Amino acid sequence: MAELDYLQTAVLALIQGLTEFLPISSSGHLLLPSMLLGWPDQGLAFDVAFHSGTLLAVIWYFRRELARMIVGGLSLGPMSEEGRLFWLLLLATVPVGLAGLLVRDMVEIHARSVAVVATTSIVFGLLLGYADFSGRRDRGPGRKIATIGWKTALLIGLAQMLALIPGTSRSGVTMTAALLCRLDRESAARFSFLLAIPVMLASGALEALDLIAEPPPARQLLLLGFGTALSALVAWLSIHWFLRWIGRISFQPFVVYRVALGAFLLLFLA
Repeated sequence: MAELDYLQTAVLALIQGLTEFLPISSSGHLLLPSMLLGWPDQGLAFDVAFHSGTLLAVIWYFRRELARMIVGGLSLGPMSEEGRLFWLLLLATVPVGLAGLLVRDMVEIHARSVAVVATTSIVFGLLLGYADFSGRRDRGPGRKIATIGWKTALLIGLAQMLALIPGTSRSGVTMTAALLCRLDRESAARFSFLLAIPVMLASGALEALDLIAEPPPARQLLLLGFGTALSALVAWLSIHWFLRWIGRISFQPFVVYRVALGAFLLLFLA
């Protein structure tokens, strides 16, 4: 199997870091270089490297909140707001964890195609646009994270199962569900980013076990470290920018991008 070079690694790390937390699907975008440009498949080692980078970025960005959540969630005293959020995030993680164990291999075999990415990009992009538009039109100022209860957390977690389909976007479907549950834009994004952490930890652990059984050659270690660092840096900047600006703008630019991308891919297949 052909191996990635530094340019290809840089491009894929940039794609992973930029798209992991934006509502436009990282998995769908990572399929495109190999399908459209004929690049070699990145393989498990680079999957782990890129995902490790984005995981490190989101953990570092929310490190103070995470520390308070873990302490509050595991405390034997009265439940704090941060502790309650800790358990809500774990509850919201359960559905996708179960779904991943049951159908992930089937999805990998049958749904990794340009046609699927194109279709899901358009369909779930339009759903995101509807959720954003209807929330602003009908409900005025949205709810904050502090108002989330177990039903809302579970609904967002159920929506997250759809992210197993390439092109759907984990961030996109969870933000869509949060907006439909009347959260404001920033709260929807923040809850989605926090929810990514347990999901990425679980999937990363499974990938790491597979990687231990089939370790990369020593000559790739520097390249893997480069990919991890670059994806982490870009992901941190992406999170920072998105949370800073999403309250001032809307999700509509992402909707337009998703529909345009899906239309381009369908034309490419025609």
